Amino acid sequence: MKVLCLLGSPRPRGNSAALLSAYADQAQALGAEVARHSLNDLDFKPCQACFACKTTSEVCVLKDELTPILAAVRDCDVLALASPVYFGDLSAQLKAFVDRSFSLLTPDYARGEKKTRLAPGKAISLLLAQGHPNAERFTDIIPRYAYFFRLLGFTSQFPVRAVGVYAPGEALGTPHWLEAAAQAARQALGAETPALT
Repeated sequence: MKVLCLLGSPRPRGNSAALLSAYADQAQALGAEVARHSLNDLDFKPCQACFACKTTSEVCVLKDELTPILAAVRDCDVLALASPVYFGDLSAQLKAFVDRSFSLLTPDYARGEKKTRLAPGKAISLLLAQGHPNAERFTDIIPRYAYFFRLLGFTSQFPVRAVGVYAPGEALGTPHWLEAAAQAARQALGAETPALT
């Protein structure tokens, strides 16, 4: 199986990176082919709302360092996205990627039966590092983006929201959050059945 891991944090050794590393290491231990990329290191534009991907092209027409990443999304079996919670939302880096994934929707996604250009059966994990210690804050992020990921065809979703990890690297000192990320990887790869809630 192919797992694509995208880090949305500007900190290469921050809490989001720790969660994503635990996820990727677990996937690799299960035999998956894992690719890791830091969005902050890539030179790419946000979506230009040109709608070329809905009229004249099957792919995003912007040619930059996100082009091969979007191609890798088409090719992967599992997508893992990691981000800090900034001002109650994803980081700008990851949000820009999500916006560019609009190109993966079909031209008639709003009304037609076929919504996505992606092959069926993909899984996704959104890993969030939330500095605010109140777990009641920012509970809307995961369900909000889950809606868009479902449009893109990710029907299997295994999110993690690590709460109260504020200082850089604090997640490394909280093994239960790292284990939660590893568990999400096992579930996404089918090595562990999610508990019923």
